[in-house]
Amino acid sequence: MPDSDTAGSAVNDAGNGLAQPSGYGSPRQAALAAARQALGVPALVLGASYLGFGSLIQGAGLDVWHGLFSTFTGWALPGQIILVELYSLGASVLIVAAAVAMTNARLLPMTVALMPYLRAPGTPRWRYYLFAHYVAVTGWAAAMRRCPGLPEPERLPYFAAFAVTLWSTTLVTTAVGFYLADLLPSYITLGLVFLNPIYFMLVFVADAKHPARILALMIGALCGPLLHLVSSDWGLPLTGLLAGSLAFFGHRLWSKGRA
Repeated sequence: MPDSDTAGSAVNDAGNGLAQPSGYGSPRQAALAAARQALGVPALVLGASYLGFGSLIQGAGLDVWHGLFSTFTGWALPGQIILVELYSLGASVLIVAAAVAMTNARLLPMTVALMPYLRAPGTPRWRYYLFAHYVAVTGWAAAMRRCPGLPEPERLPYFAAFAVTLWSTTLVTTAVGFYLADLLPSYITLGLVFLNPIYFMLVFVADAKHPARILALMIGALCGPLLHLVSSDWGLPLTGLLAGSLAFFGHRLWSKGRA
């Protein structure tokens, strides 16, 4: 079996015209490699974040099974935090559902972008619907970086193993965080929640071979504070829309100019 880091570093986006790597040798080997990769830094960072979420559940006066059910069914930390916070404020079910749906709407374009890379001839359609549930930021970033360069039969097993490994880890750490809430200061356990977005940002910074991503981060860093001053409610989504759009079209124009 080829070394997982070597195989992963050779991955390129589809359409680059570069040679595709040979992959991991089989779907099973791809799944095993993905699980090992997930159990490294991704599991450490995401698990620490869900320790904080478990503490948040306990602080809100909920039971541990509430936190486990939330992680099991709606595996997306920002939406889960909003759900708990709004519940603590006594918001109605309709308001809570609308806020969580709007927060998790970002997962739809992520799923649309990823699924074409996961398709393989002969794969039952229900598998795509099943594993679409596991599309979240960390697994999505890893799959978008690795899967385009893998042989088609290995792509879905890679993503499924990576994502399910992380999902299982967060179920455990949600419970652990709940029971540790009384043993650690709240500012420590709740501060762990912010590790995941920081890690996600560093992943994209490290992946500097994609100029559009770096450009989007730079534009967002410049526009974010200014747009927040204009509107604290809409500054963040406007920053994402503006930075992403400018980076996309700017990279297309730059690529055409080089052609």
